[in-house]
Amino acid sequence: MRVCDLTKIEKVQMKATKYMCRGKDLSYDDRLRRLKLPTLNYRRIRGDMIELYKIITGKYDSNCCLQLYLRSELVHALVTRGNYYKLVPQHFKYDLRKHYFTNRVVPVWNTT
Repeated sequence: MRVCDLTKIEKVQMKATKYMCRGKDLSYDDRLRRLKLPTLNYRRIRGDMIELYKIITGKYDSNCCLQLYLRSELVHALVTRGNYYKLVPQHFKYDLRKHYFTNRVVPVWNTT
């Protein structure tokens, strides 16, 4: 999604929380806390990580899945830091694919 689209969706949630919470004097963060809602950015990242986990662990048909490249040097079982499935980011010639799912999730996945 483009940044302007994300901003528009966030504005809709801001207005909706004003009506649900009846707290026009509260800040957006306070309304989210009061309603126990996470931010849209958090939900996007969480959803991406859930889908990536399903792809990596084989919950989906491998013929239908995205091509993700696992690093050949998988972390040994004795190492306690990081995860066992590090992904290699793909490099593209144009910025067009910079925000695709396969590139968007790799940095977040590798940091957890």
